[in-house]
Amino acid sequence: MLQTIYRGLTEIGGPAIRLYLARRRSAGKEDPVRGAERLGIASVERPAGRLAWFHAASVGESMSVLVLINRLLDTHPNLTVLITTGTVTSAELMARRLPERAIHQYVPVDRMRYVRAFLDHWRPDLALWIESEIWPNMLSEIGRRGIPAALVNARMSAGSFRNWLRVPGFIRPLLSTFSLCLAQTEVEVDRLRRLGARDVRCVGNLKFSAEPLPADPAELAVLRGAFGDRPLWLMASSHPGEEDIAADVHAALRDRLPGLLTVIVPRHPQRGGEVSDMLARRGLPVARRSTGTLPGPGHEVYLADTVGELGLFFRLAEVVCVGGSLVPIGGHNPVEPAQLGCAVIHGPHMTNFSEVSAQLEAAGAAITVRDGAELVREVGGLLSDEPARTRLAEAASAVAERNRRVVDAVVEALAPALTAAGIQPCP
Repeated sequence: MLQTIYRGLTEIGGPAIRLYLARRRSAGKEDPVRGAERLGIASVERPAGRLAWFHAASVGESMSVLVLINRLLDTHPNLTVLITTGTVTSAELMARRLPERAIHQYVPVDRMRYVRAFLDHWRPDLALWIESEIWPNMLSEIGRRGIPAALVNARMSAGSFRNWLRVPGFIRPLLSTFSLCLAQTEVEVDRLRRLGARDVRCVGNLKFSAEPLPADPAELAVLRGAFGDRPLWLMASSHPGEEDIAADVHAALRDRLPGLLTVIVPRHPQRGGEVSDMLARRGLPVARRSTGTLPGPGHEVYLADTVGELGLFFRLAEVVCVGGSLVPIGGHNPVEPAQLGCAVIHGPHMTNFSEVSAQLEAAGAAITVRDGAELVREVGGLLSDEPARTRLAEAASAVAERNRRVVDAVVEALAPALTAAGIQPCP
């Protein structure tokens, strides 16, 4: 019943969907050139041969699955990979980082005529969905067509679980589309099983297996020269409210740590203007990377409002605060700075990475702060105490290294699904 209602609403809602997309496009949240992809109209031809389709909602999910895409393409020479995401930022990153024989498209809006147009064109032999995306029309059509499907790196938050429990007749047939669910933790295994998923297993978090974020060597050298030996800390992937906290931290520590440079990398680079204005109002001299400005002696904040450059700043920062965690967003990936030898701090809101953050905390490999005042204390303490900073960074690197082989378990678990889809490895 709910599935029928949902399908009917999305069908009659065509004009509203187009208006919604137009408003997002005017706000810079939709691609003005490739907008037809959101309506299921492909912008490139389907290559001949077997095609595995990965769907990842946004930046974090798409970055985490790159290691799996590379592994499958290396071992299956006749395979092409299609990856769909829903955000402009993720599309820009995929354009830079996808290997040969991998294609990016925007995921179509979950309206049945768009879904069918997408599937008619791409005819995927296998669908691999990442983490927690549940689109009813798309999943029901995948099931109707008998396309082998698996849910990889599955995540189910407590809130989502409670909501889905209210509509068991709706979620159960959707999850049954997946013949295999590979969950990040045993908690997710239990939740997915209770909601009706089949063959659910815990293999760990694929984000541990991702390659360290890349950095352009020439740009890295330029920034090292510009930063010099100034004490430096990074607010990574920040959201509204967190830049204000970073400014408070800087103001509280600037006299104690002469020459202090605070680097802020907004999660959404298009917010660079508003963040820069806020810093200027607070009397903090700021250099913006998007304008090509490097920080000089007179700058106190470097605003890196560009796409895909976190790898640079993780290599340069002595101390990193993971964004999305000081405000109730759910936190971003602490494995990325851990892999690159940073001393990691995060706030209390790490529900998106609860198991990862728990591992780091148990190993003494990350510091949790409750608010800006505690962040001032920890950033100041770590920048002033090199041995403590080194211990924290080495512990974080060790946790990342211990979990690096998760991708092997994922590939092994997916082998039967690949075979069922006719995707064979090289002899």
